[in-house]
Amino acid sequence: MPAELPARSARPAGAPGFKLSACVAEHIGDRGDQQDRVAILTSPHYPGTLMALLADGMGGRSGGRLASDQVMSTAKSLFEELPGAGTTIRDLLMQIATEAHAVIRLTAIASEKEPHSTLVALVIQRGVASWIHAGDSRLFHFRDGALASKTIDHSYGSRMTADGELVEGGPETERYKNILFSAIGIGHELRVDYGQVDALRTGDSFVLASDGLWAYFTERELGTIVQRFPAREAAETLVRLARERARGHGDNISVAIVKLDQPDPEEKAKQKPFRG
Repeated sequence: MPAELPARSARPAGAPGFKLSACVAEHIGDRGDQQDRVAILTSPHYPGTLMALLADGMGGRSGGRLASDQVMSTAKSLFEELPGAGTTIRDLLMQIATEAHAVIRLTAIASEKEPHSTLVALVIQRGVASWIHAGDSRLFHFRDGALASKTIDHSYGSRMTADGELVEGGPETERYKNILFSAIGIGHELRVDYGQVDALRTGDSFVLASDGLWAYFTERELGTIVQRFPAREAAETLVRLARERARGHGDNISVAIVKLDQPDPEEKAKQKPFRG
């Protein structure tokens, strides 16, 4: 199944120093079903704002797709609604996570399944990036190709490594790395982590990736590929390399890339300084 590679480019309101280019890609890998979902959204109620979303569903053949579909549906619905007075981007992101979690839990009770999904959601608005995550899908922030920050997996492997109970990269880490203690729709307390970076500039980039992709790359390699190529070509390259390295045993793949590029000369000449 070929990767799906829609792309778009836009200049965010209030951020005259760069334009955004974004692309998503997905591939079924060597699985029988595609349970990953990935998207780039815009909304008339958030002018000049871009949202990137990624959800990796789990819980059986139909349960995983049900969960990732619900995450996407909730996010799209809330992002397209007129926000209430005083609603912040952080409020919106947290509402997406909690509402999707509640709906999936109700579905689990009704269907006697255990659907759940990872979630990574990134919003860029007025030169500020805000994101949340739950599970083991990851967000990477690169600056000029070098890693600036990343999310930490909500897996027992990551937790035990941070606590010093496991050695990173050791055999026991591999055993626990896919056992999650938080995800959207999980049967116990939901944990959602929030991150933010201000003063974005040309040369910044963000990668949202499911474990079917990030497992095959070092952080340095990811940053180098994303810096070297336009968003669409970078996505194509990452999917192709992940497929090659999986050697016929690959998981579903999903990735979203958002790059902050130099504006075109004609566009830059038309820009006016933003005064907040």
